[in-house]
Amino acid sequence: MRNRSVTHSTDAVFRALSDPTRRAVLDLLRRGHQPAGQIARAFPVSRPAISKHLRLLRRARLVREHRIGRHRFYRLDPQPLRSIDHWLDHYRSFWSTKLANLKAFLEAPEPPSSVPVSRNKKSKRT
Repeated sequence: MRNRSVTHSTDAVFRALSDPTRRAVLDLLRRGHQPAGQIARAFPVSRPAISKHLRLLRRARLVREHRIGRHRFYRLDPQPLRSIDHWLDHYRSFWSTKLANLKAFLEAPEPPSSVPVSRNKKSKRT
């Protein structure tokens, strides 16, 4: 069963973010817009492979493409990441509550034991 709180566009963003090369491309674009050739030179894979990664990032709307003549420039579009951040907020609050409860439990004084434990038990032989 699909989670209805995750939309089709959010699914595309998650798919795009699932690949380490695409995440590295986004990190590179955080520095500002760059031409496709410069992006491709930053990675040890072929230019066609980087083009495919850029196409997936563009379809997920994580990057914007701008053409000047034959050159393509890419820039980061962080807007789709906001929907992911919003979705993750539910899990942040869940874990914050769980971790706060764990902290309270671990820092609580130890309750006195109701059954005394005897260390020197002598066995009786008949």
